[in-house]
Amino acid sequence: MTKKVTDIVELLKIVYEKKASDLHLTAGAPPRMRLDSALIDVEEYDILSAAESKNICYGIMTEYQKKIFEENFDVDFSFGVPGVSRFRANVYMQRGTVAGAFRLIPHEIPPFDDLGIPPIVQSFANLPKGLVLVTGPTGSGKSTTLAALINKINNERRAHIITIEDPIEFTYKNSKALVGQREVGSDVKSFASALKHVLRQDPDIILIGEMRDLETIEAAITAAETGHLVFATLHTNSAPETINRIIDVFPANQQMQIRTQLSTSLQGIVSQTLLKRKDKAGRALAMEVMIPNSAIRNLIREDKVPQIYSAMQVGQTQSGMMTMNQSLLELFKKGIITYDSALNASTDRKSLKRDLDKAKYLSKK
Repeated sequence: MTKKVTDIVELLKIVYEKKASDLHLTAGAPPRMRLDSALIDVEEYDILSAAESKNICYGIMTEYQKKIFEENFDVDFSFGVPGVSRFRANVYMQRGTVAGAFRLIPHEIPPFDDLGIPPIVQSFANLPKGLVLVTGPTGSGKSTTLAALINKINNERRAHIITIEDPIEFTYKNSKALVGQREVGSDVKSFASALKHVLRQDPDIILIGEMRDLETIEAAITAAETGHLVFATLHTNSAPETINRIIDVFPANQQMQIRTQLSTSLQGIVSQTLLKRKDKAGRALAMEVMIPNSAIRNLIREDKVPQIYSAMQVGQTQSGMMTMNQSLLELFKKGIITYDSALNASTDRKSLKRDLDKAKYLSKK
């Protein structure tokens, strides 16, 4: 026998207890949750009507959030459920009805070892200045990686950290550092407007939730050039794609200057994705890491970005760099992910297939 949803909190508790990552509410379907990458029904619950989906979503929104939603037909926000967790929400319209997606954000920031973040990436928290980019598709764990880095700085450095987020996800208690968190929509109008004045707030470290437009990207590069450590995210899948995306945002007459600025201010690019584990429940982190050495900086400056992968492979032993294919191959060799999972996550499938087949052959000998 099924039952109606009367309170979203009961559903969010199930998501938390089952260790799922997301809850989805939409008219014409029962509540569903994402568990180890698969979308499954939350058992025992009825199909939601349009009125029920709207009432549940409206029940957790403030009047301001409802106003934004009714003007724009979607809204991002975050909220906490006492004793359970924090959640990031997106409420949106689909086929004339109200729907919602809710992402679980742990109260406690997981330690680096639990996340599978390599030491070279952990070391970004010790940088005095420069630009560090964490990239990947939605749901790839970018926010968690950045939160772990900010948490390390908070616990180890006497510094002023300012985060600009949409919405605020992880929250921090001031430790050795002083952490100010600004949410787009409630504390500031936009990323660009927040960055316009951020340098007057005496920050040492700046976290930008997403570099969405030219103004935000330009301000981030300028802040990194002027002695600040800047962390930011982009929805790109590799280091070369990330560099090209940044440069292509600018008009043609500015691109040479931006290549030069980026070649000197960039300190690292991490491109990551999460894959379903083969060995146990949960997801595994695959991570490409690029640390600009003199060769890579020259390639950026001279507009030879396609050659970056070759430079990464040459310099990997000394610096700890790793391509996405190398990360996927390593996870496959350890029996953590399947052959198909590795291949599907690659942007260079032909090359990875050759390496995977070789690894399979050697494992059978």
